[in-house]
Amino acid sequence: MVGTAARRLRPKDCTVPGRSRPLTSHQTRQAAKSSSAATSCAASTVPGFTVPAHDRLRRDKVDHTGVITLRHNSRLHHIGLGRRHAGVRVLVLVADLDIRVLTQDGQLLRALTLDPSRDYQPQPQT
Repeated sequence: MVGTAARRLRPKDCTVPGRSRPLTSHQTRQAAKSSSAATSCAASTVPGFTVPAHDRLRRDKVDHTGVITLRHNSRLHHIGLGRRHAGVRVLVLVADLDIRVLTQDGQLLRALTLDPSRDYQPQPQT
């Protein structure tokens, strides 16, 4: 039981003290997926390198109603893009509450500041 608790509490990084063999590529990928990018093997070797906690890039596909879904603070928020973009593959750039939605060609579809109090983020009225 003590060994299991120690394994659970051990930080997931490239070098594990007392481990006779290096981590496998699968273990390294799992460690990178389960923790932030700042603690992955590549980032931890560069001194002074940190990744902001809420910056991320996401690839998604616009659903048939013209909406993409984004999770923020354990809540789903629906971002309206318009039915004409249904089925389009997009890149979603998230920097805290600032969101940019781009096509794979780089065309900006929408830029917005997320309102955490609303589940649906409607398009601005033109």
